[in-house]
Amino acid sequence: MSHSAEPADLPANGPLRPLPMVIFASRWLQVPLYLGLIVAQCVYVFLFLKELWHLVTHAFNFSEQQIMLVVLGLIDVVMISNLLIMVIVGGYETFVSRLRLQNHPDQPEWLSHVNASILKIKLAMAIIGISSIHLLRTFIEAGNIGGPTATNYTTTGVLLQTLIHTIFIFSALGIAWVDRMTLSGTSKGH
Repeated sequence: MSHSAEPADLPANGPLRPLPMVIFASRWLQVPLYLGLIVAQCVYVFLFLKELWHLVTHAFNFSEQQIMLVVLGLIDVVMISNLLIMVIVGGYETFVSRLRLQNHPDQPEWLSHVNASILKIKLAMAIIGISSIHLLRTFIEAGNIGGPTATNYTTTGVLLQTLIHTIFIFSALGIAWVDRMTLSGTSKGH
């Protein structure tokens, strides 16, 4: 009994039909987005250098609290920059094309096992880290609420920022829990 050539019977490396070929090729539309994020990365490098220069030139005039706030700002810029790198490199590798960095001495360790689930969890953790830095800066600056020196923070603003940070934490836990449930459900099914 002979079988007709069904799509499932085509070799894995055979030519794609036109519609699947267009749909699969559409992933390349993300390249300008990743290039735009590289431009944003350059802006963050400029911002970091500007803030570092500000810190160095005012080191003798700043109080310890002012120095701490500028350093926290520098850490914030670095964490956002790390987030950008994860999105650029991990997103390109996951959704567009392989970077083929095997055996390259500078290949990030996390890139060898990156997928959409891991990328989501890493991004959620990075956002929590960034939010933590912002919240710490807010707490330091908010120490003057009701005091003789003015602050831009209100009690309500600090509480809302704390609530948003808590929501980020629960969201990350929810993402990790759903990912874990999905993985355990997949392994049981096979």
